[in-house]
Amino acid sequence: MSKSKEKNRIAYQEFGDQSNPQAFERSIPELPPNQQNLRVQTSRSGRAGKTVTIVTGFQCQTETLTKLLKQLKTACGTGGTVKENTIEIQGDHRQKILQILVESGYKAKISGG
Repeated sequence: MSKSKEKNRIAYQEFGDQSNPQAFERSIPELPPNQQNLRVQTSRSGRAGKTVTIVTGFQCQTETLTKLLKQLKTACGTGGTVKENTIEIQGDHRQKILQILVESGYKAKISGG
């Protein structure tokens, strides 16, 4: 038997097809914006003294977060990222982000000092 055929032979496989990673993702319920309680806070820990505005409490798909991130980055004129269902925007933009989130229909409030 050739080597390529030996690689494809599987004696036992516990969790289905490994070639489809979406099959193993947990589904996140897509709640409407008015049912999500968001917290807007700033943080400097672990970022070499740089201030970052963090928005937490999202219960939606990654695609929705990416669209909202783009809107927030454009409004603030700065960079940002999505990490584990949180949005991080560079700089202290709490008031501006809070205003945008409330206008978009989210229940948001500023958290922390």
